[in-house]
Amino acid sequence: MSQIPVAKPVLDEQEVEAVRRVILSGWVTQGPEVAAFEEEFADFVGAQHACAVSNCTTALHLALRAVGVHSGDEVITVSHTFIATANAIRYCGAVPVFVDIEEDGFNIDPELIEAAITPRTKAIICVHQLGMPCDLHRVVSIAARHSIPVIEDAACATGSEILWKGRWEKIGKPHGDIACFSFHPRKVVTTGDGGMLTTANPEYDRKFRLWRQHGMSVTDAVRHGSRQVIFESYPEVGYNYRMTDMQAAVGREQIKRLPGIIRSRRELASLYFDQLASTTGVTLPFEPAWARSNWQSFCLRLPEYLDQRQIMQELLDRGISTRRGIMNIHLEHAYSEVGSHRAATGLGRSVSAQQQSIILPLFAQMSEDDLTSVADAVRASVFRPQMMIEKAG
Repeated sequence: MSQIPVAKPVLDEQEVEAVRRVILSGWVTQGPEVAAFEEEFADFVGAQHACAVSNCTTALHLALRAVGVHSGDEVITVSHTFIATANAIRYCGAVPVFVDIEEDGFNIDPELIEAAITPRTKAIICVHQLGMPCDLHRVVSIAARHSIPVIEDAACATGSEILWKGRWEKIGKPHGDIACFSFHPRKVVTTGDGGMLTTANPEYDRKFRLWRQHGMSVTDAVRHGSRQVIFESYPEVGYNYRMTDMQAAVGREQIKRLPGIIRSRRELASLYFDQLASTTGVTLPFEPAWARSNWQSFCLRLPEYLDQRQIMQELLDRGISTRRGIMNIHLEHAYSEVGSHRAATGLGRSVSAQQQSIILPLFAQMSEDDLTSVADAVRASVFRPQMMIEKAG
């Protein structure tokens, strides 16, 4: 029985040839390919500046440092996200302050942000979970009233769009102060691993470029291309957060593919909606009128009377891979110690989303027959007449 995976990157001979070209050039670390990738990514999303780094976690770390987050500060975000979001906050010595997600989705509830703000709040990280844009209009508006910078965790949202002042614009323009992206293989665009920061602030961009390469005052490209001897200096502590030219070469090919990839994913998501709309008890994902998701993942909520693990196992037995709903950081052992985080609200919606949601297969190469097989299997696994009767009773 063939297995239908949850995700599958779009890679072929074009990426192979791109990496071959770089290897034969002799320059394989951060260099001209990274610079070209940054320019092409910035152009795609409409950003003034784009800086490539080793992954999205390092991007979040640099973003927090750039906006001035230090030890003892607080950063408002959600627990309902991958643990890297909070880890980056703790790298700065700051405390993640968790608020709950919205009732009809998986993103931060803007209604809960203002009450979580304290004199120690130095930033807000809003997550575009599973590629679905969060309500940036409200988040940015709240942050502006309190002069708090907004960092967008756009790890999953490359190619997603938001209706901004009457125009459709790409996530990453950015609409907050800084947006951070991931190029992990589970994402819509992959470089094997990697990340990108976009911003309209040239000073932030300057800091990213300094810090990603150990705080080195002169880049390798400038030093090696100079006709005069240059001695670099290290004016401040930095990190080894560089992307390689091999990764960037793959990324450049991926950006060329991206419009077609997103079209395919949106068509597949539409088919899921058509085929699962009448499935009793299942809640399908919600896309607001002002958002266009890249459908990095298709996540549905199961009725409370069903066991998430059992449904996932039944689907796996039918050759269909799934993933549970997005994790909750506050439930992990790494965040069990007093002082490791602060819950500014109840987190019941976040916990429910993790326990009652499953992520279905969705990838650009997925056939309509495979999608129909998944939808049929979901309906068969979810349909429990006797359990529904017992629940109603």
